[in-house]
Amino acid sequence: MVRTPWVVEFTALEEEVAVLRRRVREHLGKWGLQDLVDEAQLCVSEFVANVITHVGVGTPTTLAVLMNGTFLRIEVHDPDTRALPTLVAADVESEGGRGMTLVEAITDRWGVQLLADRKVTWCELATALPPTEGYDGGSRVTRAEAMLDLYGAAGPKLGSRLGRLSITEGEEAAIFIITDLLHWLRAHGRDADDVLDRAQMRFETQVSEVCS
Repeated sequence: MVRTPWVVEFTALEEEVAVLRRRVREHLGKWGLQDLVDEAQLCVSEFVANVITHVGVGTPTTLAVLMNGTFLRIEVHDPDTRALPTLVAADVESEGGRGMTLVEAITDRWGVQLLADRKVTWCELATALPPTEGYDGGSRVTRAEAMLDLYGAAGPKLGSRLGRLSITEGEEAAIFIITDLLHWLRAHGRDADDVLDRAQMRFETQVSEVCS
């Protein structure tokens, strides 16, 4: 099944929340992810409520629902890079302050990404979907993700950010890493093309061993 990213622009109003929740249910139903509807709806509600409360009623906002590997990813974009969602230690009698605590409890990971013109509050929920083509890369992918997150935080053109990189941003960070490594090889008198060829051969061999 092709799960095309769903992106919708809306105005941050209380009456929009019910509409977004309904549309999230519809899309996840089409994607065969009915078991994640309740959690996804709660995350959307809390993210939009944060925009309304802390950025302002009527703020132009964007919701994006997409797949990040085997994870369902939910993003809410708003133009204010100052008002950051935080976890609040609300007591049992408090009427508010529990929103992000609930998100923390039901999601596998969440974060806030700061870009030049907007803030992206995101979360990811694990699905029961198999890895693409049955390949997950194992510990190699885990090591790469840690390196990409570190490089993405400090690398050029990716902006200041908090939390995990998206797939698109991770791809950009990977390009920066590879480019810098090529500069390092050249600075030490090594043949960059030869190293790339050897790396490609090793990668293909490892993939064949895992998938065979």
